[in-house]
Amino acid sequence: MDPVISDEQRDSRLAQKARDTLTRCGNCAQTSFAVLQEEFGLEGGPILRALTPFPGVALRGETCGAVIGSLMAIGMVYGRDSLDDWRGYIGSLHSARRFCRAFEKQHGSTTCEAIVEAKLGRKYNLADSAEALEYASSGGPEACGKVVANAVLIAAEVISKKASPTSPSSE
Repeated sequence: MDPVISDEQRDSRLAQKARDTLTRCGNCAQTSFAVLQEEFGLEGGPILRALTPFPGVALRGETCGAVIGSLMAIGMVYGRDSLDDWRGYIGSLHSARRFCRAFEKQHGSTTCEAIVEAKLGRKYNLADSAEALEYASSGGPEACGKVVANAVLIAAEVISKKASPTSPSSE
């Protein structure tokens, strides 16, 4: 991170990087993680590769890939290193839930299908080539680029503000 730029400049740069990366690779899960990985110096070559099938969870309209990639980055920062580290587990849930609440407030859902329908006025089966072409011609990639950029900004804020662990049920 460059400490001499304002939060607004950082947000603008991150949002543009997210849109550009999504345009280049077409994968919302990988895009969100890759932008956050670079911004915060996170490890993750294998994670980036593992995120390949996660847009909409294998294009099934399930969890938005930008949510998954962002949560992976949040997990890299807040996650536990030991399976018996309950404090680390609870702390990561607090941060993840904070991200999900903010994302859902902006987009009405964390599911790909619901977000696409809200942004484009209908559902698309992105695993079907004809519907994927309709999605593309109706402005889907641009709409999803904005969603991915927003997810990256929300995650960057969560990562930047390491909060103390609290009960996830209060979130």
